[in-house]
Amino acid sequence: MVPLEQHYPFTLPPLPYAYDALEPELDANVLHFHHDKHFAAYVDALNQLLERAPAYQSWSLRKLCLRWEALPEELRQGVRNNAGGVYNHDLYFRTLHPLPVSAPEPPLEGAVLRAFGGLAGLKAAMRQAALGQFGSGWAWLTAGREGRLAVQKTPNQDTPLPLTPLLCCDVWEHAYYLQYQNRRVDYFEAWWRLVDWPQVSRFYDHCLSCRPPRPQP
Repeated sequence: MVPLEQHYPFTLPPLPYAYDALEPELDANVLHFHHDKHFAAYVDALNQLLERAPAYQSWSLRKLCLRWEALPEELRQGVRNNAGGVYNHDLYFRTLHPLPVSAPEPPLEGAVLRAFGGLAGLKAAMRQAALGQFGSGWAWLTAGREGRLAVQKTPNQDTPLPLTPLLCCDVWEHAYYLQYQNRRVDYFEAWWRLVDWPQVSRFYDHCLSCRPPRPQP
């Protein structure tokens, strides 16, 4: 899964659905500000940083997120924040869809059962991560190299790379405050009903297809 362009200059991708398509869980005003203002600001800031750093304009978004510590000091924190902001928001908006509620498909369905005992267990783990993140950050469903699922949280705009991100819940206040104020738990419940499980299942399929071949006995 390669979000956006392979490298600089990056362009804000269009919202994959109408602004009012996720109502009543997420209203059009929330999506307008979250996508068109906040997501766009990360794209613009990342482009501005790379505009004056041609040596790094060929780096992919994934590489920028993974190797920001190798960048010159004057770029390091800005790229860490803004490349992460672009990567995370791209996945966030691409893993939501209008009601009705969907469900994981095989083989993701089986992986969820093995790792969490079922979808209810996964929801509980994601809820704990989302509500337990102090301040701004993200809750993630990730897959390791062998396809094993895990839930974790990251602060600010950090990503869980090199693990494969499959799903993320944005718990920055800009994701929900206009509609839910300080009720993060209500926002989480609304977000969970909107998860595009067929899309997440496709991401997991792709992850499995990229596994290294097992050594022959």
